[in-house]
Amino acid sequence: MTKNAMDTDRNVLGGPLACCCLEPLTGFYRDGHCRTGVADVGSHVICAQVTDAFLQFSRTRGNDLITPRPELRFPGLRAGDQWCLCAVRWREALEAGVAPPVRLDATHERALDFVTREQLQAHALPNTANAHAG
Repeated sequence: MTKNAMDTDRNVLGGPLACCCLEPLTGFYRDGHCRTGVADVGSHVICAQVTDAFLQFSRTRGNDLITPRPELRFPGLRAGDQWCLCAVRWREALEAGVAPPVRLDATHERALDFVTREQLQAHALPNTANAHAG
């Protein structure tokens, strides 16, 4: 991804896309941001703070986010970690009543192709319009 493309990424609030998380290092491009591009067929655009309920739900859907996969540079997640989630998976979790909270400032505007701003706002972490990555 070029520097110019990174500069133009916008969040669901219309501002610049904030970093989601550097520890563990997240994002389709493993740069800490929920950026997307043509290679990202899963649209990893929603910055969420995962919960145990979501992690178990994702596992039952065939996506184990708990078990580390070093060969994929994936450390395994635990409740409280922030991670760039696939928009469709977050929507499925929303429909199942287990959607994890989101960081609006770090959620890419492409998330709005899958869910509404109102749905995201209803699950927003406090103060995410000004939050910093951790």
